Amino acid sequence: MSTGRLLVNSGTFAAVTAHGDIHGTRGTATDGLFIRDARHLSRWLLTTGGTAPAPLPPTPPTAGDATPVPSVPLTASDTAPVPPTGGDAVPVPLTLLTSSDDGCVLTPAGTRDHPPAYTVFRRQAVAEGALTEHVRLVSNSGEPAVVELELHVDADFADQFELRADHRAYEKPGARRTAHDTPDGVAFHYRRGETWSSRTIVTAAPPPHRTRPVEGEGEGTARVLTWRFALPAHGTADLRLTVLAVPHGTGEPSPPGSPDTVRKRLEADTGEFTGARPLPRDLTSWEELARACEQGLADLARLRVPTSGPGGEALRVPAAGVPWFLGLFGRDSLLTSLFALPYRPALAADTLLALAAVQGTRDDPARLEQPGRIVHEVRHGELAHFRQVPYGRYYGSVDATPLFLVLLEAHAAATGDPGLAGRLEPQARAAVEWMFRDGGLGGNGYLRYTSDAAGGGLVNQNWKDSADAVRFSDGTRAEGALAVCEVQGYAYDALVRTARLARTVWGDPRWAGHLEEAAADLRVRFRRDFWMPGHAFPALALDGEDRRVDALASDAGHLLWSGILAPEEELAVGRRLLRPDFFSGFGIRTLAAGQVPYHPLSYHLGSIWPHDNAVIVLGLARSGLAEQAATVARGLVRAAAGHGWRLPEVMAGYGRDEHPDPVPYPHSSSPQAWAAATPLALLTALRESGGASGPPFSGVPHR
Repeated sequence: MSTGRLLVNSGTFAAVTAHGDIHGTRGTATDGLFIRDARHLSRWLLTTGGTAPAPLPPTPPTAGDATPVPSVPLTASDTAPVPPTGGDAVPVPLTLLTSSDDGCVLTPAGTRDHPPAYTVFRRQAVAEGALTEHVRLVSNSGEPAVVELELHVDADFADQFELRADHRAYEKPGARRTAHDTPDGVAFHYRRGETWSSRTIVTAAPPPHRTRPVEGEGEGTARVLTWRFALPAHGTADLRLTVLAVPHGTGEPSPPGSPDTVRKRLEADTGEFTGARPLPRDLTSWEELARACEQGLADLARLRVPTSGPGGEALRVPAAGVPWFLGLFGRDSLLTSLFALPYRPALAADTLLALAAVQGTRDDPARLEQPGRIVHEVRHGELAHFRQVPYGRYYGSVDATPLFLVLLEAHAAATGDPGLAGRLEPQARAAVEWMFRDGGLGGNGYLRYTSDAAGGGLVNQNWKDSADAVRFSDGTRAEGALAVCEVQGYAYDALVRTARLARTVWGDPRWAGHLEEAAADLRVRFRRDFWMPGHAFPALALDGEDRRVDALASDAGHLLWSGILAPEEELAVGRRLLRPDFFSGFGIRTLAAGQVPYHPLSYHLGSIWPHDNAVIVLGLARSGLAEQAATVARGLVRAAAGHGWRLPEVMAGYGRDEHPDPVPYPHSSSPQAWAAATPLALLTALRESGGASGPPFSGVPHR
């Protein structure tokens, strides 16, 4: 199977074939040029002499090079892929391009006795809102020749939610796509009613000799651009192509320049981020961990997307992941920024400001907005604009709000600068108020959520947000208003940390005391209601009737990080998570094997999530379980080595006793932000635990 290529830069990405082409596919192998949740280029097919030239085999990758990763289906959430159904294209592995791998070499058909008369070199790059390409024809012959080159182009402006694998259809009254020829290319325009308008502009130098509609497509907008190049003997001919995407509500971007120009800018920007101090390599002598950290930083640099803060200031925040979640996601961006905080604190500052700018201000049941609530995800596409999906600003997350408070205090503590915490005091107070008023924490309650499936949203609103994630050990789904265990830990931590800010930054000791009392009460109640003495382990959740959802799940490991358990309970949980039914050798499974709902290829019922493990390792280190922390860290680094040092979003739950290498999960995003930041969290945990057991590393104390 040929490997696809993925180019990403500043919130824009292009998924293309190994040839550099785009076919306009849907489902699990969707390709195209995307920005702001819309496909602005759905066809980009190059032919020479009437046929598609074939790629010459690339040099085999070496250890540490970009690793092929599977494409993923579009979903309504960053953590709930829809399984492929009949009729989808076969998924094509995508390789995130490095600066040295942004092109391909093609030739027309030939044989050993009749080698190709010319070679086609394609170089491509994306900048914010743009794709740029340089095509060079190189003659291999001592005779001059005329080469006809054609480019099939179209823009369907499909919303990402239309392209996912569940074949869902959306009504689009008043929608109209048009195309018109220009002197140097073609321009596509999409309108829907009076309130939606998007454009894609294709220009070429030299201009095409001819532009015509694609035959057999009726009134479709696809065009064929044709050039006839006089190729001198052993000479060259060049074609430069630019695609400018103009999403609804934005201005036309500046022409990006050549692929080489874009690549140099991207290299400089990435290098500034990855080369900043402290360097992970200076903090550990464990070479493999250092390599995983370096790959993670490089991926985080590419995953930053532009957004704005409360005062309109320009920010860059870590998007959830590519290809389909290249935007602001509350939970993902917060945990990613927490993991990276000791090393790249600017990510945390920008994330906090960006989330403060879109914090809930009113009651809107259609998107679960409530005053003070932190957003789950922000989308800019057509379907979100017309509220055909609730995800324009969707607040269906029970944990983003306490995590916002955790990161705010952690940022002040890590940087020694309380300025941001002082600026965001109103937003922090609103977040605390939401937890007690709407979240369910008031009146001796817990943070809870109910299914939003009827509104087209998420069934589960914790990090395990697939519809079947919260189950009893017999496989029965938990129903009603659910209080998931790790979220109560986040709430406890948020109250403790916010009390610290109230006392030391905001000058409000009375409120600080109130928060500390609430935290202490929550801790007592939690241990009473969630702890299962027969298992010496906390329940996954309380259901709507306050029954303990008794499945043994990795969520319990997050409680070690938040500090809500008693010390003896932390030791019991930490050691239990290292038993073989949980720990696979590569990481801790989301659900212990052997239970009825366990499935190693499910999304949340037995798979292995690096970020989940990162939180657990931080908790193990905090609880004094240094040996266990080092064991899990070794497994994750081993898994990173098996993926070219880039941890994927999720892995299958098979153990090392079943297969010597980590088994890929079939719909995993990669790179994905909190997986990219996981090695940094491991480094922090090992530094904090003093390095007892495990590979060597410097015992630099965590500040």
